[in-house]
Amino acid sequence: MLLIREVMYCKPGKVRAMVEKSLAMAKLSEKSGLGKMRVMTDFCAERYWTIVSEFEVPTMQAFEEMMQGQGQSPELNKEFEKIMEGYHDLVEHGRREIYKIEG
Repeated sequence: MLLIREVMYCKPGKVRAMVEKSLAMAKLSEKSGLGKMRVMTDFCAERYWTIVSEFEVPTMQAFEEMMQGQGQSPELNKEFEKIMEGYHDLVEHGRREIYKIEG
C-alpha cells in the first residue's frame, strides 16, 4: 500500500479557493470509488499557504492508471477537469510525495 501526498503552495489569498477545489475532488473521488482523500491546510509548516491532499493506493500501477483516467467514464473525467479548471492561477508550485506504508 502506498500513501500519495500532493503538496501545493498557494499564492497569497488563494488558499480557500484551492481548498474548495480539493474538497470537491475528494468528494468526487470517493463517490467514484477511488477512495477517501484527506485535505489539510498548514497550521505550522515549511511555508505559509500550504495545502496537502493525501490518499492511498494499492500499487504504483494503480496510481498510474488512476492518473491516466483508466477505468473512469468520460463524464467522470470531465467532472474532474471542471473541478480543477484554473487551479494554476491559485498555486505557485507543488510537489508529490509517495510513501510505502509499512504498518
